[in-house]
Amino acid sequence: MGRCCRCCRCNGRLLCMCLLPFMMTGHLLVYIMVSIFVTISYTPPKINVHYIAPGNSGNTSTLAPHPLGPFWNLRLEDSALWNQLQHAWDRQHNPILRGNTTGIVRKPKAKIIADIEDECVSDCLSHKCSVPRVHDLDSLPEHMKAFIRSMHCRDYPLLINQPGTCMKNDNDFDLDSPMLLMAIKSQVGNFENRQAIRETWGRSGLVRGESNKKGGLVRTVFLLARQDSSTGPHPDLKNLLELENQKYGDILQWDFRDTFFNLTLKDLVFWRWLQQHCPTAMFVFKGDDDVFVRTGVLLDYLHKQLEEHNLWRAYTNNTDMDLNLFVGDVINNAMPNREPSTKYYIPESFYKGGYPPYAGGGGVVYSSSLAFRLKEVSERVRLFPIDDVYLGMCLHSLGLSPSHHPGFLTFDLPERDKGNPCAYKSVLLVHRRSPKEMLTLWKQLQDLRC
Repeated sequence: MGRCCRCCRCNGRLLCMCLLPFMMTGHLLVYIMVSIFVTISYTPPKINVHYIAPGNSGNTSTLAPHPLGPFWNLRLEDSALWNQLQHAWDRQHNPILRGNTTGIVRKPKAKIIADIEDECVSDCLSHKCSVPRVHDLDSLPEHMKAFIRSMHCRDYPLLINQPGTCMKNDNDFDLDSPMLLMAIKSQVGNFENRQAIRETWGRSGLVRGESNKKGGLVRTVFLLARQDSSTGPHPDLKNLLELENQKYGDILQWDFRDTFFNLTLKDLVFWRWLQQHCPTAMFVFKGDDDVFVRTGVLLDYLHKQLEEHNLWRAYTNNTDMDLNLFVGDVINNAMPNREPSTKYYIPESFYKGGYPPYAGGGGVVYSSSLAFRLKEVSERVRLFPIDDVYLGMCLHSLGLSPSHHPGFLTFDLPERDKGNPCAYKSVLLVHRRSPKEMLTLWKQLQDLRC
């Protein structure tokens, strides 16, 4: 009996020892199967593809889209002057890169650039400033050389000012500030253009909208510089300009040469004037004196943009949100013109790379709040000789892009439609029109029935 029990115990223990590996293997298989099942059936939480950029001022819940590229271009184009100068500024104004004197930008080169700038800024008014290290400087057209020699100069005195442009007067129907400030780039000799604008689309005063009849107060100023003596002898028009200004009081003139490559300067000095003398204007139209603007339609559009912005501010409960409106005929993926015979010629020794999106062709509209931001950021963007492109560069530095509007016909209507007033029904701006054409078109559009 005892032997039998001992035998049973021994056989049971042996059986357990034999089955143990199989049991452990079974448990392992069950564990693996459960793990696989959990992994397959697991749904990760949805990741928000937005971020809030560090350093934002104010309490805002606005989310920005995930950046598609780096904030700072760390690659230096050594052979292009503008890229070289801008690269130095990017590092100077970027707190992350400011202390890094190794790598791509070497300290001696940055010091050379700083020394050149100090020399140039101190000698701006004498026009003797020159920038060396452009290997083909002597072979460049005269207007390109002139720009390079003075591209560090930004402060010029006002010769004719209109500090009371945006002040209230008896004819303003208790309106405190302009809905729209027209800033028209003109030249001293373009008397006819300015007069045609005053009598048509650029008339100062209360202007009605075309559809909702809201309209608003419009003020117009003309942005001038000195006659360019380098293009040959010109008749002295100073006295005529003074008489024009006495009669209309809408001339702003600065003490620099009025050239194509200096149009960028007109933006800079105008932003400064706007902030000092007309900060309450709601919107700005900046254009050339050979465009035609349907001001009433433009005011309708601006009222709609303002209403949508106010609704969005109420919806998001963000009463401090600025309206970053910048509208025109947007050009994307443009490259510099390398043909020396054109006025848009930009040599590779000056600039390399493509242009950011910009609105060109003679006229853009932007909010005054954005104008003040453009003024601020322009102090960190090197001057560029094409004003439309420079505005695109400043917008790009703010992380913004211009908005395209099909009503900005910068390349004009088809030839067959130019004489048909009904073809202008949805037009905001058309380029180009002579003074006579402006007056004719204005009269045709007053009683438009289409």
